[in-house]
This record gives sequence, C-alpha cells and structure tokens, in this order.
Amino acid sequence: MSELSLEDIEFIKILATSDATVLQAGMNDATRKRLDEQIGAILREYYHENTTFSGTKRIKEFENAGITEDHGKAAIACARRLGIDIS
Repeated sequence: MSELSLEDIEFIKILATSDATVLQAGMNDATRKRLDEQIGAILREYYHENTTFSGTKRIKEFENAGITEDHGKAAIACARRLGIDIS
C-alpha cells in the first residue's frame, strides 16, 4: 500500500465532485490507465477498509488530505460509473 501523492488526492477530489459523463468524454488513454491501475487500487483499499472495518490506514490518509467520507463515497461511485471495479 503506497502513500497518497498530491496527484492521487487531486484525482480523487475530481472524481468526487465531477460528472462521470463529462470525465468519460474528456478521458485519454493515459488518464484511463492511471484510473484503472493507481486510483482504482487506492479506492478499492479505502472501500475495503470501510466495508469490512479491517483497518484505518486509507481512511486516515483520506481524512488528513481533506477527503471526507462523503467525498470518498462519491469518488467510488464515479469510478464505478467509469467502469472501474471497486469491490
């Protein structure tokens, strides 16, 4: 489990506050690859911690970065609409 970078934090915040349709229209191959590999993995870890109560590392990282639970849920929902498997 890698630490959140500033780029990861910004990407998650964009997912949390954007419309998936708009993101899909403007997404290039590099962005899609990053979403699939890096951001998807982070959101899966966050989702797993929240649903199984198995840890708090990602939860604390999100809180420290100013990403609320509602933002985390919105980012997961947006990623799912973009076709990323979170669960």
